[in-house]
Amino acid sequence: MFGIDKLTINYAFSSVYFYLGLILIAAYTFYTYRYTVPQVNSAFRFVLIFIRTLALLLILFTIFEPILNITRKKEIKPVNLIFVDDSKSIKIDDGTNRAGTIQEFLKKVSSGDIKNNSEIYSFGSKVNKISIDNLGKVNFSESTTNLSNIFSSIKTENRNISSIVMISDGVVTDGSNPVFQAERLGIPVYTIGVGDTSKRNNLEVRRVLFNEYVYAMTPTTINVTIASAGFNGKTVPVTLYENNRQIAQQTVSLSSDGMTTANFSYTAKSPGEKKMNVMVGRQPGEFTYADNNKPFYLNVLNNKINTLIIAGSPSPDLSFVKNSLQADENLRVSTITQAGASRFLENVNQNQLIDSSNIIFLVGFPSAQTPERLISRVLHEIRDKGKPYCIVLSEGTDYNKLKILQPELPFTIGRTAPGYTESQPLITAAEMQNPLLQNNASNTMDAWNNLPPVSRSNTELNAKPESNVLARVRVNNVPLNNPLIVTRKLGNKKSVAILAKNIWRWKLETSEKRLDVFDRLMLSGTKWLNTREEQKLVTIRPTKKIYSLGETVEFTAQVYNETLNPVDDAEVKIDVKSEKNEYSVAMNALGGGLYEGKLQTNDPGDYSFSGAARQGSRLLGKDGGRFSIGDVEVEMINPGMDKDLMQLLARQTGGRFFYGKNYDQLFNILNEISKSKLKEKISNSEIILWNSQWMLIGIIVFFATEWFLRKRSGML
Repeated sequence: MFGIDKLTINYAFSSVYFYLGLILIAAYTFYTYRYTVPQVNSAFRFVLIFIRTLALLLILFTIFEPILNITRKKEIKPVNLIFVDDSKSIKIDDGTNRAGTIQEFLKKVSSGDIKNNSEIYSFGSKVNKISIDNLGKVNFSESTTNLSNIFSSIKTENRNISSIVMISDGVVTDGSNPVFQAERLGIPVYTIGVGDTSKRNNLEVRRVLFNEYVYAMTPTTINVTIASAGFNGKTVPVTLYENNRQIAQQTVSLSSDGMTTANFSYTAKSPGEKKMNVMVGRQPGEFTYADNNKPFYLNVLNNKINTLIIAGSPSPDLSFVKNSLQADENLRVSTITQAGASRFLENVNQNQLIDSSNIIFLVGFPSAQTPERLISRVLHEIRDKGKPYCIVLSEGTDYNKLKILQPELPFTIGRTAPGYTESQPLITAAEMQNPLLQNNASNTMDAWNNLPPVSRSNTELNAKPESNVLARVRVNNVPLNNPLIVTRKLGNKKSVAILAKNIWRWKLETSEKRLDVFDRLMLSGTKWLNTREEQKLVTIRPTKKIYSLGETVEFTAQVYNETLNPVDDAEVKIDVKSEKNEYSVAMNALGGGLYEGKLQTNDPGDYSFSGAARQGSRLLGKDGGRFSIGDVEVEMINPGMDKDLMQLLARQTGGRFFYGKNYDQLFNILNEISKSKLKEKISNSEIILWNSQWMLIGIIVFFATEWFLRKRSGML
């Protein structure tokens, strides 16, 4: 009744005592009303007995704290999920009539017994549910095929999913490999493969390996893998393009195993984002030319990082630091070296060097003779401009003057004391994970811990709470908690500090062993300092850089105010331009400072976009970038069926693979599974009978009613 399978009552004490108390209450009440003054009729006496019994029973309930447990059973019928490939590749004319096979399958589903316990979905870039009566929505118009979306969209909570059926050519053009997600569901997947599995004569740029970030005027390698079928031993040209301009070409002989590689040495002439493209020459008899080229983007950084060394005096540390930095051709190293009071070794424009610097190295700076104006200028660059820097407390460092820079240092300067202590670095396995400490030794940690001692000042130096201590001090093999190498990243500001002098010993000691401990510390530290992670208030990005023809271009945006709190009520607009057309995209707010927008166009080419976010009349920020829409549709590139993936999906999940129209057995299998997968869901709920205001109200009402009736009858 009412779907209730079982009712039980639990008590705080033994139920025996509860029922005993109930009997005593009934007996006591009956005994109380056995004789009344004045006498009343039996019916009235029964009403009084009943009312008092209820009142005392409610009191007994509060003492024993009864809880009503309700158990309900609900049958959950099994459901079979059917996913139909709705992508454009189904329209490929390979002689197998893919579209006809899918439409015939859907007709059999809609007219068979399986329709009663099945749900049908179409998939391409997204998964959409369709009704049995509206199968015409499957028109094979999706621009990409994302199989992983199928399994991420399945929710198993409160559902009895008996099986999953997928009919597709199995060619993934978007998303990740779906096998792992399918395995985790624990539901058998039955796959129906459509399309041609035979090998056709074709050339394909299968893969391009490259460094996404490279330096201008610095050579980098672009590795190209060409897949071939039917052209073994043939010679073909492979061409590299930059911004649609041919920059290199080589001829390769296609390997008999179907995989051929080509390597290009590429040197960018200028910084910026470059659209690259690799193309293999078209050959007569190819099934399709759609996959003969592959575009990609490179980010070219400025080739030279302006690195400025400011030294309080000439020293061996200065020479060794300078030599290490100059060994990197990507660094442009300049120096300002103090030789005395207001005297410097270099005859240079100091203000110009400081202004143009990207990174500053402070070696033994400031010294006792360093002018206040130079210290103030350095402080301005670090504090106000946020320039990254590395400081080495080398020979001649004046700790009293150094306190001027203390607000920006990664360490604090406490009690000053004369003299130095010979100290070795102490590094643990946890710190060795830091890239600044990596080196070419077979045991990188031992290489550090066996370095010769350096001279650490006896002045009290402590790392700030937000700093990261990479190396501590070891004196006569006794570990101390004093920091030796410290880094700090606070907001957009970065700094490295080496709290010792005579660090040149590290280089001299390891040079004979051909270890790069010192050089790697200098150069890795420089790269880390140069990696800026600025928080932009407005960030606008396309979801990917390369779109296929007909695919919807999707943009996302993040908008923050000056305090880095998300802005939900901004007006975000994007202007998109190609050589032929211009478009405007209005972004929709999603909440939390997030926005989205879409652009639909069938014009191939290279596009640039610029967007702005405004709050009323106030400009919050701007952003922009580039993307490309290919000349061909990605769905039409691979003409075959990925039989291996379809079979793997079925095998790994306990399902079965069917090819083409040979799936008649599938319906019998699904019906049998449905019969054996009927589940019951048992749900338990509790009702606390005693802890309620209505319990107290009932006690008061029953006692008040009894008292009222007794008084009306003149009873004592």
